[in-house]
Amino acid sequence: MPARPVLRIGHPTLGRPAKAVTEFNTPQLHTLIADMLDTMMVKNGVGLAAPQIDVPLRVVVFGVEDNPRYPGREPVPMTVLINPIIVPVGDERVADWEGCLSLPAMRGWVPRHRQILYRGFDADGQPIERNVCDFHARVVQHECDHLDGILLPQRIVDMRRFGFEKELFADVPADGNADADTEGSVTQKPVSPTAAPQNPAQNSPENRCSNDDFRDDP
Repeated sequence: MPARPVLRIGHPTLGRPAKAVTEFNTPQLHTLIADMLDTMMVKNGVGLAAPQIDVPLRVVVFGVEDNPRYPGREPVPMTVLINPIIVPVGDERVADWEGCLSLPAMRGWVPRHRQILYRGFDADGQPIERNVCDFHARVVQHECDHLDGILLPQRIVDMRRFGFEKELFADVPADGNADADTEGSVTQKPVSPTAAPQNPAQNSPENRCSNDDFRDDP
């Protein structure tokens, strides 16, 4: 399937809430998902939401594994997630650099919930439920924001940490700490601020994230 053009910030579709999918396992839905995956791969992203290719439906795709453009990041399984619901687990938030295919060559320092439970459906209408944290949780939150008409600048607290990557990282040495952001390419990451203290409840068995033990409901 062909890759589709990605809408850029300012396009009205990106600012509107998307509609729920009501029919699963249809040729139209499978075509959309194939086009989204092809577009994500061509753009070297780790995620894409349907509104980014001008389809106002609640569909996201994401995933990364052994990608040289994302060194040091834990693998995220290739996933099609439809009509997602996100539930934060605990109160801990962490900030990190994010990019977006709809904001080419730009980066922002975005706080997100460290751990989440997300639910939704695959293309066949089968339920998905996962408890995840860190990069996986960040990717899901970023992509699902698109379904509510929210782009990363709306999540930034300090706008001094938002801009074009060449300007933001101009003073970082070439051998600095390379890191990959959410949708875009690898950037040079400055030393991040001290992380917030961990909530002891995060380590309780019922709240432990399962990035290494993905479970989809039958």
